[in-house]
Amino acid sequence: MERRVVITGLGAVTPVGNTATDTWSALKAGTCGIGPITRFDATEFKVSVAAEVKNFDGAELLGKGEARHNDLNVQYALVASDEAVADAGLDAEGTIDHERLGVYVGSGIGGIATFAENVIKVHEGGPRKASPFMVPMMIPNMASGAISIRHKAFGPTLPVVTACATSAHAVGEAFRAIKHGYADAILAGGTEAAIIPSSIAGFTNCRALTKNPDPKTACRPFDADRDGFVMGEGACVLVLEELEHARSRGAHIYAEVAGYGNTADAYHITSPDPEATGITRAIREAVDEAALKPEEGLYVNAHGTSTKLNDACETLGLKKALGEDAARAAHVSSTKSMTGHMIGATGAVEAMACALALQDGVVPPTINYHAPDPDCDLDYTPNQAVEAKLTWALSTNLGFGGHNAALAFRVFEGE
Repeated sequence: MERRVVITGLGAVTPVGNTATDTWSALKAGTCGIGPITRFDATEFKVSVAAEVKNFDGAELLGKGEARHNDLNVQYALVASDEAVADAGLDAEGTIDHERLGVYVGSGIGGIATFAENVIKVHEGGPRKASPFMVPMMIPNMASGAISIRHKAFGPTLPVVTACATSAHAVGEAFRAIKHGYADAILAGGTEAAIIPSSIAGFTNCRALTKNPDPKTACRPFDADRDGFVMGEGACVLVLEELEHARSRGAHIYAEVAGYGNTADAYHITSPDPEATGITRAIREAVDEAALKPEEGLYVNAHGTSTKLNDACETLGLKKALGEDAARAAHVSSTKSMTGHMIGATGAVEAMACALALQDGVVPPTINYHAPDPDCDLDYTPNQAVEAKLTWALSTNLGFGGHNAALAFRVFEGE
């Protein structure tokens, strides 16, 4: 028998807040988390802005030893997981069989800062200079591994690596694992910490990042003048839980996870299919599984990267999948306009935004939107949050390699 899956815990470290609560407050307020790059001297770089996490002290939050032996992306993930577990109430003794607790947390890039640092050490000082922690600190599965160790999660545990769709797929695969009986709860999400010189240079040279130096206009999804995304960082972890298990312990339920689509473009390594075939199918799969009516009370948290190709493709995909009338009736927004593109963490942050939008009846805005684009002609909730009677929400993510993910959520009313 298929089981229902709900969200009972949230944790986040983002460019607009170091907790889920602070992040959501900032998103509703239209707070921009983008600013000049401070992690390194970007004077010689064509790109000078990023969405950095602020005032994060891993040693204070995790202890000096834990921070020293984990890449920054894993530190973000551990802190977000602590918040999510506490928020769900799963930190209390006897609340769950730990053999039925899993972890699905991915990273699009992994410990690239650790890798880059050790390459320099070996190049300058020889092989003896490589850290004995280099390998466990750089491999992209380590966020899942470290979280499972920290929270004694002995159930199904794996990372997902699908670039910008990573944590959306992690949430979707966790949903399926619980729905089909393989776990009672899974900590699902993603993490990223890639604001370093080599990463920024690489993304710049593949023409993905904006060269706009103004933080207030650098990221403007769906705007006619958009010209690339802004690199972000951080982590987000959601506690997905089987409905009756959550009810039995009196857990607070934010929303229900109702559908999931996972497709590939099979088109190009970085560009989306201009016909939007893959993301259209992913949206249809999620909506069909959820058995929801597209025209009723829909919020779409779009991938909305602020690139010419993605935003036009995604708009087309929404129209094809939902129908023109339903797509135009939907409230759409891109929270990347505030958080930047958090790569492996972005899908989970946007899933969290969907759950909280449903709970609070508030649609966060797309900030920096001023010039309409004829190819992007939906309601993108420009510059200011709106209150709305929402029934369900959709989150879409597209990743390098042609990966597409769509997640459908519905309001939970205690039925």
